[in-house]
Amino acid sequence: MNVAALAALLITFGIAYALAPLLIERLHALKYGQLAYEDAPKTHLKKSGTPTMGGLLFLIAPLVLLVFDRSRSAIGLAVLVIGMATIGFLDDYASIKAGRNRGLRAREKFLATAVIAAAFLWIVGGEAFTGACGLRPLQASGLYWFGHACGLAVPLWLWWALGILAITGSTHAVNLTDGLDGLAAGTIVPPLIVLFLFAQFFAGTTSAATLCAASLGAIGAFLIFNRHPARVFMGDTGSLALGGLLAGTAIVSGATLIVPIIGAVFVAEALSVMIQVASFKMTKRRVFRMSPLHHHFELGGWPETKVTRRFWTASVAVSALALVLAFAVRSA
Repeated sequence: MNVAALAALLITFGIAYALAPLLIERLHALKYGQLAYEDAPKTHLKKSGTPTMGGLLFLIAPLVLLVFDRSRSAIGLAVLVIGMATIGFLDDYASIKAGRNRGLRAREKFLATAVIAAAFLWIVGGEAFTGACGLRPLQASGLYWFGHACGLAVPLWLWWALGILAITGSTHAVNLTDGLDGLAAGTIVPPLIVLFLFAQFFAGTTSAATLCAASLGAIGAFLIFNRHPARVFMGDTGSLALGGLLAGTAIVSGATLIVPIIGAVFVAEALSVMIQVASFKMTKRRVFRMSPLHHHFELGGWPETKVTRRFWTASVAVSALALVLAFAVRSA
């Protein structure tokens, strides 16, 4: 680990851990409490009133990054994470003020996240992205070609489209996963470790490596207060920020093509919702007891803590698999 990344991790953890109790107290005072989703399992009703918007702690990471790095990639990553957190904050705030679990409309969130994604891609531009498993834009349009290892060069317009799709997809998938104490925060740790290794050793991109390290520090501190029984939730403020972080650091570190593997748990959560909705619309039948997928296991009799541990374990497994495959392809 480079000195900047190690310093960023320790500094961010220390600041987040110190600020968390103060933030929780302030959120309590403002009555910014979580509103239980109407269709969630009945066991979740007792969670109503628990402070939300704890994801504000994640904003420490991009700010610390800018202390160490002012490159275009660093600025772009900071804009991406802070921009996504801002959208999430507005969604959380609208839900709280409305007095029910309904904030921004889905199309509004998708459009807003796509705009932030486009801004990120515009800032980082052609600086990205020479990693072993990334996407690189061709300056001239034409047929795509496979580059070295599993890297893929594509026309610039397709690079933009795939980049926006990766960011918006990741953002909303992490958002759907944030439904149990510690679930989303713990699940994203293994993918971020893999992305740190990619950025540090494959691509040599210090901005992505430093942000991953700083974010791991913030998430580690947050989990101390978010583990079951949670004293604070991240809200959309945190889940949208983490989703943007996952895809953005992957793009900059040249690891775009392995995101579906390291983020397989998030992909499964998103697919469960899509399958459930499509099945009910076409057949009036449900495939799962409830979606997203973690609720299916809850209603099957698994305690919340067991679901969380199993999802964490799955995240470790797929992240390790992605790392092994990447090393194998790189050495082939």
